[in-house]
This record gives sequence, C-alpha cells and structure tokens, in this order.
Amino acid sequence: MAVRDRDRFSTATRIRALGEQTAARVYRSQTKRQARRSRLTGRAALLVMVICSLVVVLAYPIRQYVAQRAEIAELQREKEQARQRVEDLRDLKARWQDDAYAEQQIRQRLHYVMPGETGYIVVDPGAAEQSRTGLGAAGRPWYRTLWDGVDKADAADADAAVLSHP
Repeated sequence: MAVRDRDRFSTATRIRALGEQTAARVYRSQTKRQARRSRLTGRAALLVMVICSLVVVLAYPIRQYVAQRAEIAELQREKEQARQRVEDLRDLKARWQDDAYAEQQIRQRLHYVMPGETGYIVVDPGAAEQSRTGLGAAGRPWYRTLWDGVDKADAADADAAVLSHP
C-alpha cells in the first residue's frame, strides 16, 4: 500500500490526473457547445422559415398596395387636369360673353367686315397656283382627297361590322 500512496502523491501521477480532468472538462464543454449550436441552428432555421413565410404571405398585398397607390396618384393627376380644363373652358365662355371679344373673333375667323369697311384677303402665291390648277395641298385634285376619305371611312365601318358580328 505504501507504493500506491506514494504513487498517488507523485508529480507524474498528479499531472496525469490533472490532464485527465482537463480533458474531461474540455470534452464536456465541447458537447454542451455542440448541443447549444445545434439548438441555435434549429432556432435559426425556424426563424428563417418564419421570415420566408411572412415574405411570401405579404408579397401580394404589398404589391397590390403599391399598385393602388400609383393608381390613386394617377387619378388625382387626371382630376387636377380635368379641373384645370373646366376652369379654362369657363374662362373661354366668359370671354365669349363679352361682345368686343366675340366681334374680334368673328372678324378674324370668318373675315367679316363692318358696314363701310373694305375687306382684304392676302393670298399666298403658291396656294393661288394650286387653286388655279385644281390641285389640293397633296398635289392632287380636291375631289380625289374627298373620295379617299370616304373610302377610308367605309373601310373602317366594314372592319367594325366584321369585328362586332361573330
């Protein structure tokens, strides 16, 4: 027994025992860390799944919200343009109520003159040449341009009739 007691208190034995204890402690801490890591990894995976689910669930409503906000902004812009157009038309109507403005416009647009005045119309020489030859602005007779317009209108009506009847 004396050898055993002496062995127990020897430096080599103590160092070996300390090494074994330290190795056991390191092993236990690594297992705890690994267990903690695996738990955090599972939590992280769950968190990622929840976030992905929220993104998928909220993507469509958010897209709809943004589209509706854009549509609202467009409608407000159109409303403002319509309001401005109404104001312009009211101003024009008020101007036409003024006799002096109406007289001025009649003189300009219809080439009317007051009794006792002499009216003059200045003719462009190029336009006078075209009217003398009977050709319109496109270099063709006026009746040809008129007839082409009738043909185009007739073709449009025929296309509309074909589209409306199955």
